[in-house]
Amino acid sequence: MLAAAMTTLPTAARAADAAVPAAEPDRATEPDGEKVRIERVVVTSQRRHELLQDVPIAVKAFSAKQIENAGIKSTQDFINLTPNMSFDNSFTYGNSFVVIRGVTEVNNADSPVAVIVDGVPQNNQKQLKMSLFDVDRIEVLKGPQGALYGRNAIGGAINIETKQPSNQLEGFANLLLGSGAEKELSAGLSGALVDNVALFRVAAQTKRSDGLTRNTYLGAAIDAVDHDNTLRAKLALMPSNELRLDLRASVTDFRAGATWDSIVPSGQAGDIRAPRSNLLGQTWGSTRDLSFKLDADTPLGALTAITGYTRLIENYRGDNDFSNALERPEGLFGEGQTGQGMELRTRMLSQELRLTSPDGRPLRWIAGAYYLHTQRSLQTRVFSDEGGGLAQYDNPGLQIFLANEDNSNRASAAFGQVDLDLRKDLTLSTALRYDRDARRQVDLATGLGTRSASFSSWQPKLTLTERFDRDTLAYATFSTGFRSGGFNTPGLDEFKPEHLSNYEIGSKTMLLDQRLVLNAALFHSRSKDFQYFYVKDNLYQIIANIDRVNIRGLDVDFRYIPFKGLELDGGVGITHSKIARNDVDPSTVGNYTPKSQPFKATLGVQLARPVGDGLSASLRFDVEHRSQRYWHADNAALTPRMTLLGLRLGLRGARERWSVELYGRNLGDRRYYADYNAAKYTGLPFDIGSLAQGRTLGLEARARF
Repeated sequence: MLAAAMTTLPTAARAADAAVPAAEPDRATEPDGEKVRIERVVVTSQRRHELLQDVPIAVKAFSAKQIENAGIKSTQDFINLTPNMSFDNSFTYGNSFVVIRGVTEVNNADSPVAVIVDGVPQNNQKQLKMSLFDVDRIEVLKGPQGALYGRNAIGGAINIETKQPSNQLEGFANLLLGSGAEKELSAGLSGALVDNVALFRVAAQTKRSDGLTRNTYLGAAIDAVDHDNTLRAKLALMPSNELRLDLRASVTDFRAGATWDSIVPSGQAGDIRAPRSNLLGQTWGSTRDLSFKLDADTPLGALTAITGYTRLIENYRGDNDFSNALERPEGLFGEGQTGQGMELRTRMLSQELRLTSPDGRPLRWIAGAYYLHTQRSLQTRVFSDEGGGLAQYDNPGLQIFLANEDNSNRASAAFGQVDLDLRKDLTLSTALRYDRDARRQVDLATGLGTRSASFSSWQPKLTLTERFDRDTLAYATFSTGFRSGGFNTPGLDEFKPEHLSNYEIGSKTMLLDQRLVLNAALFHSRSKDFQYFYVKDNLYQIIANIDRVNIRGLDVDFRYIPFKGLELDGGVGITHSKIARNDVDPSTVGNYTPKSQPFKATLGVQLARPVGDGLSASLRFDVEHRSQRYWHADNAALTPRMTLLGLRLGLRGARERWSVELYGRNLGDRRYYADYNAAKYTGLPFDIGSLAQGRTLGLEARARF
């Protein structure tokens, strides 16, 4: 029974090997008596361990089994499988843009999505793109989640849980070989230093690639990865049944391509051109993460304290005119060939305290406080390209433009949530959060001064949930989100905070003798001072605001098992994000907001069959259909609709101790721009586009013990 399953969910302080499983099966019976299982995924979307089907939020969740079956290796992979969400990697190796339900990522500002890894917020835009290995669960929460997740959750939240230490000695090794001489090796080991008291887990990954997209002027790949290395270590200490301490350390170091945009002279986003710049860009950097988590059972409830520290560095050098001296010797504005570069240094220290009442009571509550201190320095430079390569960045005699700033941000918040069972099948949930950001910017390039400002907001949430039977519930929600304002480059105006109010009704059902999971949500949102990004005169990176935006749409997710060995999963996302008022450019009223993609549908077909002697064969086929995409507020530049296909063929040994899979992504070799910027919004004399990777094929082998 569902109620019985819920009462067995453990408290936060219990040992890792007794932790909540990533998925819990329900069973239906075939006519011949054979059992069929469909996963019932456990999530922590509301800061408690709950079954996915009991959470009154639109959540797209991936269990460890789904992650492996779908071949999810990166942020890009799971977002491709998530309707009403898109992800673009462009300009530098670590630079990415996510759009969720029409709310857009803005360069050099707060993300529209709160990203949480093992309970620790990832507060910088550069942390969204990540390699995903040794991962236990991924949850994508749609709609504003500000009440519990704070100012970065205006569009939603992403929870990622890596695998926890275990008592039993176990390990894995994974090798991937792919197109463009891609090589990826990951391995991990877990076990007990002292049984049930001190457990460890260490996992590492290294990858490199010669690249797939060539600069046809230089005859070299623009997306090569020299190296991308990650090491992650966990230590879990449980001195008693009431106390658990988790220590986590992670180190990432990378060097790869940068500034690979192509000139698009036609001004059409469907016109695919190869890059032809004379400087082959590079990005390099590193991230250091340390965190400490305490979970303690107290008479009042579960006390959680999470401390996180991050040091992030990213540098890039590359072409500034996206051309070469042979074809455009005059460069951009008659000043000849030019290059560009940036040096980013960020340090973040965060602390969260949270007290959670016990489960299984008619009145449940959560109360907490949060603090974040961010120190960020950013230097941007444009230089004359005299044929000396990327090292010209460091030559003061070639400098054309310099911006050098230091930014400090102190963010604090208090939050709480109360769930009250009005009756056995009806629950009222209320939540409230107050966020305040105090920002300070120092102009280091000109010494013209310092400016400071603070931004604050209350973020309420109200949800009414009714359960009709153990397999069906419906909910109605009013929720709010807030994204802080801030400063543009010194000398330019600050940008306003963005506020979003969301009205949503949804349902979660299990049908056909629990073989079909079908979840749907209708939403209508209103955004005030919608944030977007553009570049002025190819020099100044500007964050600006659109006065009013109306967003409405539909989310549908499903999983279906027609018979044992065959599973279908997918969804449909519709988002109409329209400009309602824009005083800066009234002609855009009624248009889609920047980077909007009104429709997306996904379908995955997973087939598995035994082939004797404990072996099983598998086949997975994925289809992702994307509607046209509108890149700017004038809606003039749009990418045509497309369908992307993926395939995986595998063979697995007994108890899945080993597996070998052939895979293909973008099998139709569809060429398109992952990011597109029209001349009107860059100050360039032409449009530029950043190419996405084409077809990739590969082999993946995995062993466990």
